[in-house]
Amino acid sequence: MMSRFLNVLRSWLVMVSIIAMGNTLQSFRDHSFLSEKLYTGTPTLVNGLQARTFGIWTLLSSVIRCSCAIDIRNKTLYHITLLTFLIALAHFLSEVFVYGTAAPTIGVLAPLMVASFSILGMLIGLQYLDVDAVSRNKKKN
Repeated sequence: MMSRFLNVLRSWLVMVSIIAMGNTLQSFRDHSFLSEKLYTGTPTLVNGLQARTFGIWTLLSSVIRCSCAIDIRNKTLYHITLLTFLIALAHFLSEVFVYGTAAPTIGVLAPLMVASFSILGMLIGLQYLDVDAVSRNKKKN
């Protein structure tokens, strides 16, 4: 039986995925969204091409996260999903602390918090996946 924690994690992944879809649409609709909310350190570097690239990256992450929510027992997909959050965390941290293109505003702190909480939740969820796999193997035997 799937643990309650994994069900909560699945719901979280769906919610994060839906929000990312909205960010994707916004990136394609108006690139000033990125210069006003995320890359406020050097907004002049944000252009339509960069916004669409960000949008595609966000869309891909969204699809992966939603797929993981649907098939949360798929360990390969689970690990790839965890990597999407690690990559997002590294990206936003590097934009703030290495490149200086983003400032620690709510627009950047929100994705940093989402990535951090998601990483923590998914690392905890790994333990439940292992327990779930062991209990399913015992039932087969």
